Amino acid sequence: MSKVVLHVLGTAQDAGLPHPNCFCKNCTEAIENPTFRRTAASLAIVLPEERAWHLIDATPDLKEQMARVQMKHNLQGQLMSSIFLTHAHLGHYPGLLFLGREAIGANKVPVLAGAKMKKLLEEQAPWSQLTKLNNIDLQEIHDGQAIAVSPEVTVIPVDVPHRNEFSETFAFWITGTEKKVLYIPDIDRWEQWDKDIHEACKEADICLLDGTFHSTEDLTNIGRDYREIPHPLMTETMYRLQDLVEQTEIYFIHLNHSNPVLDKERIVRNELEMKGFHIAEEGMEFIL
Repeated sequence: MSKVVLHVLGTAQDAGLPHPNCFCKNCTEAIENPTFRRTAASLAIVLPEERAWHLIDATPDLKEQMARVQMKHNLQGQLMSSIFLTHAHLGHYPGLLFLGREAIGANKVPVLAGAKMKKLLEEQAPWSQLTKLNNIDLQEIHDGQAIAVSPEVTVIPVDVPHRNEFSETFAFWITGTEKKVLYIPDIDRWEQWDKDIHEACKEADICLLDGTFHSTEDLTNIGRDYREIPHPLMTETMYRLQDLVEQTEIYFIHLNHSNPVLDKERIVRNELEMKGFHIAEEGMEFIL
């Protein structure tokens, strides 16, 4: 049986840390101290013995993230075997352009996406050039469809509500022989989902959940309106899932630059960890 590794490539909200045109406390620290930086949320499913890997979301930080996972697992020069896309927002698909003529010049890398996302990539420039030049091979996936990436691992898209201006939005179940992972980097509200987040997390061994904002104050402090950028608050998620922390490992990911859990003084983060929750870190790995 081959070992399968889930590698956390990125943990930040779409624009990363530091955030463009921001000099808040967290961003200033990240500008001055590169070890404090975070790239956009993304995962890799790595099959070390097969010298293969699969990517979930092609972020604006793709070239850096690719190099990290390739060097960690001795995959230098080995392109991903496929790319799963969650949705059409800034942090989740612009990295596809690195596969194109101006950069890698890839040959038919399978890109798995929902019907609306597939149509966008086929018809809208500059993405359409990737399909015309056969840099990518678009494949339509559907809610609840199990996709085997190896004999040991299946990925199942799950439709979730999330400001779908341009495409549908998927979360993913990632199931190996030892662990079952629920990955939800973006969702509007738990109560808008047709599934119960508590019941879903109870089925999982590991959850990587939308941790964009800790509370409404995250955006108030930088002059933005929380209602324009809906995400479940970490405080609410912890309230809903507190009784599961002994049986399910719950990590927050997709962290906005203004989130106080990123403060180097760790006051809010320490409180969160005392309750049994975790913050996802880049380079973190789980055996599936």
